[in-house]
Parts: sequence; structure tokens; C-alpha cells
Amino acid sequence: MSLATLSQLHPAVRPAPTAAAPAPEPTPPVTRIRAVPEGTEARGFALYVGIDEAKAEAAGTDLPRIVEAVKRLLAETVPGAETYASVALAPIGAGGRDVDVVRLALQDPAALAKHRQATVAEKPEPKGGVVIDISRKRVLLDGDTAPLTYKEFELLQFLVLREGRTIDRAEIISTLWGETDDEETPNERTIDVHVRRLRSKLGAYEDIVRTVRGAGYRFDRHADVTIRYASTPSPDVF
Repeated sequence: MSLATLSQLHPAVRPAPTAAAPAPEPTPPVTRIRAVPEGTEARGFALYVGIDEAKAEAAGTDLPRIVEAVKRLLAETVPGAETYASVALAPIGAGGRDVDVVRLALQDPAALAKHRQATVAEKPEPKGGVVIDISRKRVLLDGDTAPLTYKEFELLQFLVLREGRTIDRAEIISTLWGETDDEETPNERTIDVHVRRLRSKLGAYEDIVRTVRGAGYRFDRHADVTIRYASTPSPDVF
């Protein structure tokens, strides 16, 4: 599977009409799809929208309402069309254009290629402490890779991206074990087991995942914790 782009073909310029003839209605530009290899067909499109929560609020709305409005418009235009919406997350203060953040988060090939070209050589990994590398989905403990499973890393990343918030068990379950997950959905008690396994693999740094009694769990950043955002985090689904 691959992506193509849309472009517009403007009609040829026609001679100006004479005074006696009425001016013709303007012909809308013809839109075509570029870069469609032979043997493939267009099955949909992605529209990258760059707008942060502050801009949406200033306009008297919010991101979920905008998404629902776009979905309604599509349903009216093409009844039966299927949609899937995601919101791109980035660290607070990361800067950059909103639309570029969205394109990177949703893995737009052109944006990824440009990002790789612009990325300078990475700094040497610190020899001590914890490095949580979101882009490479790995955790380094004093320079060694922690043997986290995919789900254990997703759990840690989920807490890291919500730094400063206490997350209850129900929210962890609903986000990390969705309807399409092949793994059996845990209950709130077995979430504690997943957290204990994660902590055991963090060794001396297990306290970066803190239990808030009666409430849930929270990521607790220490001075010796480094988080690498070489690319934007996985989007959350509306």
C-alpha cells in the first residue's frame, strides 16, 4: 500500500467573449490523482489538519466537535463512506507547525523523509539513568536495553505521554486493550499485575511508575530520566 497526492488541472484559457455574447460560467478546475502506480486504485484519502486545542477553543469549538462535523459532511456527501479519525500528540512546548506535527505523527511518507533529512546526528546516549526512547520503542537502564514486551512498553509510554496526570485503571484498559486487540482484555485487578511486571524490569528505577492509592498510576520523572521524542508519539484515537 502507498500514498498518492491530489493536484488540480486548470482548463485552458479561452478567448474573451464579445460584448454581444454572455460571459460563460467559470469552469471548475479538474482534480486528478498523481502517483498512482499501474495496477492500483484509490481507496480513500487522508486530510491532515493542523489545529491545536488553543486555536480550536479560540474559535469557539474543540477538536472532537470538528471531527464530528467533518464526519457529518462526508456522510451527507457520500452516504455509507467509512471514516477513521486520530489526534496527533506532541510534547508541550515542542514547537513547529501544527500540520507538520500531524503529518509526522500519522506517518506521512513525505513528512518522514523530510524529517529524517533534517535530523542532526543524535547525541550519545547517557551512560547512567533511564532513557525512554519513544521513537524506537525501547528503554535503556544505565546504558542497557530493558527487556520490555511490546505491551509493557505501551503501558509505560501511555503514562509518560500523560506526565503529571494520575491515570485510573479503567482508562488504561480502554486505551491499551481496544476491541481490535487480540490479547484478552484484563480487568482492573490484573492491571496491577501488568504494572508489577513492568516495574520488575525497570529494576532500580521502578519508582518512575508510581501507584496513587485508590486512584491509579502516574509517571514520576526523576532528574536521571531522559525522554527522547525523535518523532512524534503514537496518536490517540477519538
